[in-house]
Amino acid sequence: MTRVPAWPRVYGGPFAYGRVKAHPQDFAVEEVLSFEPSGEGEHVFLLVEKQELNTEQVAQALARFAGVPRHRIGYAGLKDRQAVARQWFSVHVAGRELPWTECRGGKFRVLRFSRNRRKLRRGALRGNRFRVRVREVQGEREGLARVLTAIASQGLANYFGPQRFGHAGANLVRAEAWFRRGERVARHLRGLYLSAARSFLFNQVLAVRIERGDWNKPIPGDWLMFDGSGAGFLAATVEAELKARVEALELHPSGPLWGKREEGKSTAGLAALLERQVAEAHPEFAQALEAKAEEMRRPLRVRVEELTWGFEKGDLFLEFFLPKGAYATSLVRELVEI
Repeated sequence: MTRVPAWPRVYGGPFAYGRVKAHPQDFAVEEVLSFEPSGEGEHVFLLVEKQELNTEQVAQALARFAGVPRHRIGYAGLKDRQAVARQWFSVHVAGRELPWTECRGGKFRVLRFSRNRRKLRRGALRGNRFRVRVREVQGEREGLARVLTAIASQGLANYFGPQRFGHAGANLVRAEAWFRRGERVARHLRGLYLSAARSFLFNQVLAVRIERGDWNKPIPGDWLMFDGSGAGFLAATVEAELKARVEALELHPSGPLWGKREEGKSTAGLAALLERQVAEAHPEFAQALEAKAEEMRRPLRVRVEELTWGFEKGDLFLEFFLPKGAYATSLVRELVEI
């Protein structure tokens, strides 16, 4: 049975112990859209603050308030229920005005609203802004400061966080049962298990590159991705100019979101060999994904913006911005054992 391993850290940590998410208010996240609502159209965009509710529960509450079917609700991404999250939703209510500020429950409220011509689609984010409190930090504060300084200048290993794999890796266990033994899986859960398997293989590739010391350096055959973009290109050889651009965080080496590979749109050479070795170590995942999905790429490293930190009465306070798809927990685990 596949288990979630303790993947290697980059910067030599952890340097301390602490409590994360002891209270929902200790972990705050706010979505930043990739565009501004136009102010007119059939869809109302709502900025909702929620806690102790998952995204789907809020979507259902909005549908009930508006008197529309659930499929008329859109959102850009999923947010953790154990947090204070400010998240955007859209509601298709052509020709009707509703008292949106009165749409609230014990655990959510509408902060802002504006109209737009189109529904909010998954992934329509620039990123997320985080505020994290780590309570009762015990350990080497100088080491924490060194790691944070390094992350600000050199970037963060772009691991998928533990929430992708479910409690105690349950999503991986169920994916393995589906792939290996053909157990029946409800349609609405298939995407969840596919994502868990893809995320596991990606993290394994990233771990290999960290252990080699080239997670943030180009190697022959890398598929390099532009910072802040899904676009990239094959680096058949590694020239000085490419090394400089990667060092400057303009380009990032990438890893596979495993699936069927398209000729000319993936890695080659040494980079492909390393990825294939990971796939061969987990054939039940790789083979199933090749049959069910097309390969995509994800940067092995992300730029961390607006990073600030400080201590107050033994607690560590962090603020930072991450591009969409990156996990705040991946930053925190570089600092403390949680």
